[in-house]
Amino acid sequence: MTETDDSAPRHMFQTLAQLIYDGSTFEEIYQHLVDAAPRIVDGCDHASLMLARRDGYETAAASDDVARRIDALERELGEGPCVDAIADEVASIDPDISEHSTWPRLAERVLAETPVRGMAGYRIMVEGKKVGALDLFSDTPGAFGKDGGDEGAVLSAFASVALMSMANQERADSLSRGLESNREVGKAIGLLMAAHHIGSDEAFEVLRKASNDMNMKLTEVAREVVENAERRPHDEP
Repeated sequence: MTETDDSAPRHMFQTLAQLIYDGSTFEEIYQHLVDAAPRIVDGCDHASLMLARRDGYETAAASDDVARRIDALERELGEGPCVDAIADEVASIDPDISEHSTWPRLAERVLAETPVRGMAGYRIMVEGKKVGALDLFSDTPGAFGKDGGDEGAVLSAFASVALMSMANQERADSLSRGLESNREVGKAIGLLMAAHHIGSDEAFEVLRKASNDMNMKLTEVAREVVENAERRPHDEP
């Protein structure tokens, strides 16, 4: 590609990276990845992201109904680029499913029900675990050549990094929320101990009973105790 030709993919990757830094949700990242695939990967017309769950696979995002339909067929038949990409160590590419296909039952249904003629699947790894696959589909037989394969591999690698970054960010946010909640509970216990001249165990039991009686989370009760204590001096004449 020339510098001009390469500017669009580079811009797409920059946009995707910015989404991560901006704290976008997993769902937003998933959708932007599959929307970007036809614009980045040569020959790609449709794309989907399938994730492995305990009871099978689910489509986390799809560029359109064609991609979503093929995902459904993969789940129904138990074969296809996504299934192989997750199970194997390499990408699964079938440039022309109208010829001898790697997935004969899937190919028969795809040829009959969609315009797709080529399929590829790239596994997505997060912290050494295979969590899903990026599926790419082409309406043109043989369109997934070397360049398309390389670009698909780059995009799937970016997806792996993006999901790992998002997972780490989510854990950090969860830890931060947990620490904040612990501080609120600690403050509330301290206030109750001082106000009622009771021990820490008794103060915690007061919070726990209030949580049950009011059908509120313990942290919410603690927050109200702290907020009421902080407002009280301003409310008194």
